[in-house]
Amino acid sequence: MQFTFNKQEKLKSKKLIERLFTEGKAVSSYPLKLLYLKVEHTGDYRFQAGVSVSKRKFKSAVDRNRMKRLLREAYRRQKHVIYESCSDKYIFMFLYVDENEKNYVFIEEKMANLLQKFLKKTQK
Repeated sequence: MQFTFNKQEKLKSKKLIERLFTEGKAVSSYPLKLLYLKVEHTGDYRFQAGVSVSKRKFKSAVDRNRMKRLLREAYRRQKHVIYESCSDKYIFMFLYVDENEKNYVFIEEKMANLLQKFLKKTQK
């Protein structure tokens, strides 16, 4: 498994994102929250993911973009866990819900916890 996050893996469809926020289920591992929805999307990959950081909590675009970059990187490094364990197609949205910036090691640890919680919920 390569540690990549290709364009086809990114969640960009406005219709799918809207559906995710209305019908999706949530799992959280503070300061991260994962919205997910089982859906038949047309992409080549089983999972499509997006990241979001609140403009209300991070006024500066530089800080917001840095947190989004850290979230994408943590997902990219940890996604092999869900690819090995789950065969259904899902869309994800990772939300950062804290007001304070955290370092990458902390975020990567929380991302691993979050993906494990997701797997526990979906394997039932």
